[in-house]
Amino acid sequence: MNGGLVQRLAQLNLIRDPATVGTKTLVITRPRQHPVHPDDGDTDQETDRLLGQQRSDDTGFYDEKEKEANKKKGRSKEVMIHEPAVLIEGVLFRARYLGSTQLVSEGQPTKTTRMMQAEEAVSRIKAPDGESQPSTEVDLFISTEKIMVLNTDLKEIMMDHALRTISYIADIGDLVVLMARRRVLPTDDSGNSIQKTPKMICHVFESDEAQFIAQSIGQAFQVAYLEFLKANGIEDHSFVKEMDYQEVLNSQEIFGDELQMFAKKELQKEVVVPKMKSEILGVVVVESGWGSMVPTVVIANLSPTGAAAKCGQLNIGDQIIAINGVSLVGLPLSTCQNYIKNTKYNTAVKLTVVPCPPVVEVKIRRPDTKYQLGFSVQNGVICSLLRGGIAERGGVRVGHRIIDINSQSVVAVPHEKIVNLLATSVGEIRMKTMPTSIFRLLTGQETPQYI
Repeated sequence: MNGGLVQRLAQLNLIRDPATVGTKTLVITRPRQHPVHPDDGDTDQETDRLLGQQRSDDTGFYDEKEKEANKKKGRSKEVMIHEPAVLIEGVLFRARYLGSTQLVSEGQPTKTTRMMQAEEAVSRIKAPDGESQPSTEVDLFISTEKIMVLNTDLKEIMMDHALRTISYIADIGDLVVLMARRRVLPTDDSGNSIQKTPKMICHVFESDEAQFIAQSIGQAFQVAYLEFLKANGIEDHSFVKEMDYQEVLNSQEIFGDELQMFAKKELQKEVVVPKMKSEILGVVVVESGWGSMVPTVVIANLSPTGAAAKCGQLNIGDQIIAINGVSLVGLPLSTCQNYIKNTKYNTAVKLTVVPCPPVVEVKIRRPDTKYQLGFSVQNGVICSLLRGGIAERGGVRVGHRIIDINSQSVVAVPHEKIVNLLATSVGEIRMKTMPTSIFRLLTGQETPQYI
């Protein structure tokens, strides 16, 4: 087990002997103050204690005196992957417990309904901006067996839910909402019992690792499911684990240093093109296209007798950032073309360019054919791309013509063979692609209109 986890649980007096904790076993002791039902530990009695204690008991709560001025609302989606053995033992996160509430839960709610319930729980518990927020520091313990909330200061277990009772987890910004089904203990006078409305207890936590906490709980469910299959001798080959797919996604990297070309100003180049008055530059420009690091125009062709070609400093594939000091980034293609046409009567034109090859090299790692590449091809052209899939992570771009797959030219290869080649390829797949507009100009399928 992770040394830090053992040490933290030992400090909380929640393990009997840190030296005896093995690689697969975690022995948890419960405080005697709050006995819990031996099955689930998530009864109405425990829930009522939490709800009743929430705003009336000041022990362990404090007012935040300083709030972060700027919340990270635009944070990129990151992913934490745990080894199955780690989740079986359990992982620990620090968080701030804001409170609990209960909601009516009837039937089989949809994911959208669950999310609305999570937002309602937050609106009930989270203090409005500008007001102090009561909270307490806790450790959130997550394993394939249970989820526990441990009060660090009081050294006690505040909540203990069997994993199977968790019905939904939501991360909303820096908040985590944990929803668990309330379990009603049978009463002695069961003959006169009244059917109670099913309710759900919602706990709200705040943490900078909200996304990771939600992901870890989701992964705990996956590992628990796989352990169940294994224990019953079931092997489901068709089951593609999300955590495995996430590992495949994380292994992708964009081949080449295009980002650095744009990030480092020293890699930009200023080219002065001398020309005769009334002489055109002699270039064809096209949009850089979806997936390009910078939305601008690309030199798709050069007239052999034009001023741009004769200066000897421009090449097909170069991306034009500015012309005579005017930025072209983000402008429509027609506007960029007009700026170039308007230099016709100049005797010199200054271009700021980022030298880029016309061919984009893509490297995709695909360990098995069960993982979809995430793009579709029509006549050798990439026509659609799955957002966040393997191909996008690897740098595949919509509108590009595939010219090479694993050092094999596919320029004259029929569509069906290209599809079959991609569908059956595994391991490291290397592709060379080019914007279709440039490809058609270079192969003579289109006549260049120089400006």
